[in-house]
Amino acid sequence: MVRTGRPKAELILSDEERAALEGWVRRRSTPQAWALRCRIILACATGASNKDVAAQLGSTPHAVGRWRKRFVEHRIAGLGDMPRSGGPRTVTDEQVAAVVQRTLESTPKNATHWSTRAMAQEMGLSQSTVSRIWRAFGLQPHRTETFKLSTDPYFVDKVHDVVGLYLDPPERALVFCVDEKSQIQALDRSQPVLPMMPGVPQRLTHDYVRAGTTTLFAALEVATGKVIGSLHRRHRAEEFKKFLVKLDREVPADLDVHLVLDNYATHKTPAIKTWLLAHPRFHLHFTPTGSSWLNLVERWFAELTNKQIRRGVHKSVQALEKDIRAWIAAWNTDPKPYVWTKTADEILERLAGYLNRIPDSED
Repeated sequence: MVRTGRPKAELILSDEERAALEGWVRRRSTPQAWALRCRIILACATGASNKDVAAQLGSTPHAVGRWRKRFVEHRIAGLGDMPRSGGPRTVTDEQVAAVVQRTLESTPKNATHWSTRAMAQEMGLSQSTVSRIWRAFGLQPHRTETFKLSTDPYFVDKVHDVVGLYLDPPERALVFCVDEKSQIQALDRSQPVLPMMPGVPQRLTHDYVRAGTTTLFAALEVATGKVIGSLHRRHRAEEFKKFLVKLDREVPADLDVHLVLDNYATHKTPAIKTWLLAHPRFHLHFTPTGSSWLNLVERWFAELTNKQIRRGVHKSVQALEKDIRAWIAAWNTDPKPYVWTKTADEILERLAGYLNRIPDSED
């Protein structure tokens, strides 16, 4: 068959060029835009088509073709920004690289992170120049994100176990995600709530009066999204056992019950173990330590908090519990299951990426 379309430029790397490109890819301080261009060239050197390289690296065939052509014409220098129309540049590539390196690898003496003005003063540039450099390379020193890596020695096995239940549940069985939302506070505002008006949001006082707390035990059925809930004033193994009894009563007797839950001590007491031995259709699957994100009921708790608890006004615990029961009943009239899409291998691969980004600890 005769091949149609524009022929791709042949790309062959020298040993020195390959070593330089691979070094930039491995270096953690390399700007992501530059690292992507290096990966594109390394992938093109294998003989892959622009379309295949784009799919592999999350780019577009047009972009891959552009960097391939520029590398063939100008070699490594072609991966940089080409001259543009207008006045001559006043900031050199070396100054840009120095700003990026200083941002990624250091902090100011009197602060935890750089600001554009502090960096401008440090590097002898204008604040707007530093701001443009940061925007170009996606640097945002003022932002942070939280994370927690599990130290559970059986992390891999537990991830495969729990995710396997989500993606391929056993036959003649129901899978529930179980957890407790403890210490839910019944809060009454110190002054009346001011209603929303055009141009003015609803307003609540910043202070409040505590009327007590309650604990919600909840089991989210993975297949349908229905929730079985139970409210208790205390949070002990005794209350958890009562909740298991309620589950046993509400789930058809001819079905096995698989529970996904965390490693809280109340789930493993001798009384609970004895109850489970007497009810062999119940099977417990524990999430790894510090990995509550694997439990789908946590997402449902977020719905409950955002739509019922956070802005609620309750003068008593009884009023709070009444509203929670009503919200669960309304949810169960039109439940919406949460669909798990990631396989265990994809999760572990993502985790490996996080581990590679953690700097080695210093002695």
